[in-house]
Amino acid sequence: MSEVSNKKYRDSGIDERIIRAVEELGFEYMTPIQEQAIPLFLSGMDVIGQAQTGTGKTAAFGIPILEKIDPEVKALQAVILCPTRELAMQASEELRKFSKYMHGIKVLPIYGGQEIFKQIKSLKGGVQIVVGTPGRVMDHMRRHTLKMDQVHTVVLDEADEMLNMGFREDIETILKEVPKERQTGLFSATMPRPILEITKKYQKEDAVFLKMTPKEVTIPLIKQAYYQVRQKDKEEVLCRLMDYYDPARALIFCNTKRMVDELTEHLKARGYAVEGLHGDLSQNQRDTVMNLFKNGHAAVLIATDVAARGIDIENVEAVFNYDVPEDIEYYVHRIGRTGRAGKTGRSFTLATGREVYKLRDIERICHTKIRERQIPSVSRITEKKSEKILMEAENVIVNQDISKALHFIEERAALGEYSAIQYAAAFMKMKLGDELQEIKAERFRPDFIPRHQRAQRNNKNETFKPYDRRESERNNRYASLRIRTKKQDKKKGK
Repeated sequence: MSEVSNKKYRDSGIDERIIRAVEELGFEYMTPIQEQAIPLFLSGMDVIGQAQTGTGKTAAFGIPILEKIDPEVKALQAVILCPTRELAMQASEELRKFSKYMHGIKVLPIYGGQEIFKQIKSLKGGVQIVVGTPGRVMDHMRRHTLKMDQVHTVVLDEADEMLNMGFREDIETILKEVPKERQTGLFSATMPRPILEITKKYQKEDAVFLKMTPKEVTIPLIKQAYYQVRQKDKEEVLCRLMDYYDPARALIFCNTKRMVDELTEHLKARGYAVEGLHGDLSQNQRDTVMNLFKNGHAAVLIATDVAARGIDIENVEAVFNYDVPEDIEYYVHRIGRTGRAGKTGRSFTLATGREVYKLRDIERICHTKIRERQIPSVSRITEKKSEKILMEAENVIVNQDISKALHFIEERAALGEYSAIQYAAAFMKMKLGDELQEIKAERFRPDFIPRHQRAQRNNKNETFKPYDRRESERNNRYASLRIRTKKQDKKKGK
């Protein structure tokens, strides 16, 4: 969960059984979205919440839903729609944790990629809350295995992503089938026109709009940095940052599926334990990748923004923005994957040329500071890698039998050509790899003013706009055109 408010769960009037479960999970204070949304949901109001993943919004609608469920009624009472399988599984798991001490309440995630007859069997067992993807919910409605006549609450989670994935028609069909006398909640990171059209059509007129600004969403424990690099150096800079900071678990974000594939292939070739995740992967491939990352067999996950929606991985130490995100909301969403549960995290952004302007916009809108840093020098990286190799060697000395290896080295050193230390140094060199070269940093100064303009500025009490190369070139063309025109006029005797 994200930032906390000053209100405790214990002081909110929530069911004591839910409070007990929440406190066992280690949470004492509500997040801003929870403090505002829970009382509204409990009062029966429709809610529109603009909030990102990581703000605690699942609890904001999940806790009131649990309070309103009648465990004696073995029929569907609440439906939560999510864009992806992962988000549906995550939300249902959270609801189960919150309802740990509420006996008789069943929560079921339903999604594509899982055997539908297994889901039908579970539904027959009397499920009160369904958390599902729109497509699979529609399948069950067509089969009449999902009956909506007793549903009193519907929530659309990550509504903008569901629309981006083409689920609008399914969502509207589902909402039409649910009793009109219902409570509807909608949560979305952004509020484009199609979302507003849905709220107007399917929510009550007195629906309350809650907006969690990026200032509230951004986690203050994240150290944010950016590096100005040339496009051709991005991959090398990324590798050096990973070597230097050596995060045990990290996420790398790219803007395109193609870049995810290319970068995954290149980093694997360099010996990094990485896996790629994007929308073109099959469900089995996606599950395999996520299991490798969760189990620690892959230390780094490279993903697109859409593919990473709904993924909630603990202990992510660093987030790398290989590409500067196109949308400011995505930046907040990306870096929010680290620095959770009171831990510190790091985010690194590789900016090329005029992308520095985007970072300035992010700073201004999100009320945050992204500090420019220098690429670690070759000597610092080599020292760091050497230290890591030596620590690994010491771990082998302490925990493994090295007597045979020691015997081989002593025998070889006894020949007198090379010492044992020289052999150790050679092994170190082999582990370190090729000699690194210093990388020349890309220097793009958005506020740069040419010398002749600075001189004019000093002589005249005027304020000049930041240097714009295209405008300067345009002015030069106009000046050249005026000179040519004057010369032509002279020749004509004008």
